[in-house]
Amino acid sequence: MKNKGFSLLELLVVIGIISILLAIAVSSYSTTQKKTRDARRASDLKTIQQAAEQYYSVCGYVYPTMTTEADFAIFCPDAPTIMLLPSDKLPLDPKTGSAYTCGGTCDDTGFTLCATPELAGTICVTNQQ
Repeated sequence: MKNKGFSLLELLVVIGIISILLAIAVSSYSTTQKKTRDARRASDLKTIQQAAEQYYSVCGYVYPTMTTEADFAIFCPDAPTIMLLPSDKLPLDPKTGSAYTCGGTCDDTGFTLCATPELAGTICVTNQQ
């Protein structure tokens, strides 16, 4: 009489294969999320850079002093009706929710803004003038 069903060895092999495939899928998904958040960080810094460049051209060819996140949401003194980057639209880090920081000089002559990506390296933008 022949037994029907799977042996213990067959079940262990199948469980092992499924575990390996699951580990690969989870790792790949995690890396994809990190890449997506890093791309968002680069886009956010570009948005802040563009607002600072607009400020530069509208407000007497000086850059806003950006020492805190509140400084990004700044009115132009020469054109007080223009708000170049409203505080409620201020881009924040997609993972931590914190503001981006000045990575060097951030005064009326120029700026460098940086974000720390989850993958290797640093993402920075600087003034174009």
